Amino acid sequence: MILLDRVIKTYGKAENPSLDRITLHVEPNEFVVVVGQSGAGKTTLLRLLTREEKPTSGKIIVGGIDYDKLKDHNIPMLRRKIGVVFQDFKLLPNKTVFENIAFALEIVGVSSREIKHTVPKVLEIVNLRGKEKRMPIELSGGERQRVAIARAIVRQPRILIADEPTGNLDFKHAWDVIKVLEKINRYGTTVLLTTHNQEIVNKLKRRVVTISNGKIISDRANSGYKEDRNN
Repeated sequence: MILLDRVIKTYGKAENPSLDRITLHVEPNEFVVVVGQSGAGKTTLLRLLTREEKPTSGKIIVGGIDYDKLKDHNIPMLRRKIGVVFQDFKLLPNKTVFENIAFALEIVGVSSREIKHTVPKVLEIVNLRGKEKRMPIELSGGERQRVAIARAIVRQPRILIADEPTGNLDFKHAWDVIKVLEKINRYGTTVLLTTHNQEIVNKLKRRVVTISNGKIISDRANSGYKEDRNN
């Protein structure tokens, strides 16, 4: 599903690469946690996967698409296969929960009839049925993040990237978000989660990939996580 082979990413004239010969393989339907301190290279990795950045060298293949052969006009098609959730929600404040999720379908030309059919199903998945008419300001942080997740999965992406989705939440609301990600994973979506939250990583017991100074220093199944404070 996701393959990176000896990927290097260097910005400008920087002496050290942001990613240094990264090799990573993620299977379809897998749930992988990527950890590492700020500046380790996690965000650069995600930006390469969504084709916001191009690697300096190396091979990237996502969902059968070889990025070396990917034309610029096909990037929107790629991104429809990849849902992305951010730490800061990025909801439209003047739209209801229903309208925020529907917007992701409207911009790709989905009919109103199909939207009315699809959005309630996604709200059920993220445990927000009954809150369709709420405005973002009326929701808790955890609920807003679940709206953001619903918006990211409403187009049924094959991959969901969750970039620090619990960073602004207390543990209870953070774990509610994680349980939703696990449910989405059980439905067949590959999930790539980045987090600093050691407690969540240890409780999840999923595959953990640790990045430090642009390199993968550990890749373990069902692993806990202890921050390397020497870097």
